[in-house]
Amino acid sequence: MPEKKQSAWRFLWRSQDIRKKLLITLGILIIFRIAANVPVPGVDREALATFFQSQGQGGFLGFLNLLSGGTIQNFSLLSMGVYPYITAQIILQLLIPIIPALQRRMQEDQREGRKWMEKWTYYLAVPMAALSAIGQINIFNSFALQTINRTILNFGFTKDTWLESTAILLVMTAGTMFAIWLGELISEYGIRGQGLSLVIFAGIVSQIPTNLGILWLDETNRWTLIGAMLVVIVLTVIAIVYVQQGRRNVPIMYPHKSQVFYAMQRGKNVKMPQPYLPLMVNLAGMIPLIFAGAILQFPAIVASYFTQSETAWVSQVSTNIQNFFNPTGVSSWGYWVLYFLMVVGFTYFYTTVLFEQQNYGDNLKRSGAQIPGVHSGAATQKYLSRIQSRITFPAALLLGIVAIMPFLLQLILPAASSNAGLFLVSSSGLLIVVGVVRDTFMNIEAELKLHGYQEKLLIS
Repeated sequence: MPEKKQSAWRFLWRSQDIRKKLLITLGILIIFRIAANVPVPGVDREALATFFQSQGQGGFLGFLNLLSGGTIQNFSLLSMGVYPYITAQIILQLLIPIIPALQRRMQEDQREGRKWMEKWTYYLAVPMAALSAIGQINIFNSFALQTINRTILNFGFTKDTWLESTAILLVMTAGTMFAIWLGELISEYGIRGQGLSLVIFAGIVSQIPTNLGILWLDETNRWTLIGAMLVVIVLTVIAIVYVQQGRRNVPIMYPHKSQVFYAMQRGKNVKMPQPYLPLMVNLAGMIPLIFAGAILQFPAIVASYFTQSETAWVSQVSTNIQNFFNPTGVSSWGYWVLYFLMVVGFTYFYTTVLFEQQNYGDNLKRSGAQIPGVHSGAATQKYLSRIQSRITFPAALLLGIVAIMPFLLQLILPAASSNAGLFLVSSSGLLIVVGVVRDTFMNIEAELKLHGYQEKLLIS
């Protein structure tokens, strides 16, 4: 009777080194969630609670609250999470193809280029955190004045409030850097390379029970909404996994090796494996949704300052702009159409920028490789960019559908209208959750193989 092979995952907890990394990761995430409940000094918690009750759980604020792991709803020290660091990273990535000196630095020595980019990302994260804190406080105070006629934080660098405002700004900036530091500790001592992703993941997962509880309170449509939520979650997970596994294998050849290899093949009739360059579908995650949502909120914020104007036509135009860019308004279809188009456009833009930085054309040329029928260098890069653009379409379409999920649900299931925002929160949050789980799974599997716990070597 043949001996049964068993998976290496049964040794996950028995490996002392891996068990230590898992416990360190869990401990740091617990510290992060504890710190996430510490409020900013001076916040009016009663006004904050009233404001969020008036806003509901959907919309852009609910979306930001999900990404922050509920810290915005508490106006926590960590209310900005690690996103200033991610924003700084994106800014540097976008500057590389624009500034020739940066592009040369990244191309000449990629290892040193990565070190330089990592160092300056930390430097840039500090002012980005400060600017994000100022913007977040001002936006919340502006919305609160419109809805509940109260401010949430007494913020403003005037003669009477400069000390309090400076303390708030320093505390929120320090909170962001503390969250980034915790993520780096996880990457160094816990699950390798997954620190920041797991920090975001922990925050999103912590909001799932709250979202289900809100649906449970709707006694009339309780089971309908929960059933719809589960269907959305299952379909979204399947779609994300399916799209993420997509790839296009581009065949390549090595001319300087072809004479030896092909001679061996002709003489000994040996089948040589065809080398290829795998181009993976790049699911850009939350970045297109965040960019598109922030830009679509900007006209409504600007218009809010002119709705009470004494000039009739200015007040009317401002009110119309607010109504148009209101996702729950009567003319909300215009908002959702724009949202869909902007998410698709940002997905293509961000994917193209990242792909061009890989510089596959020159890298293949240096290694002596060539795509059959395509000239090396710039022509190869152009050919690969065209292929990457085609395989980006399903990812862009998926992100666009996830973005307009609340609007689609209102058309299909009218009972979900009042809680449609939760479906955006849940479906968009899954983009991060599924990606992080997949990357973490592959990381742990690599650790198991590194320790010799390969399935083909384990025989019971």
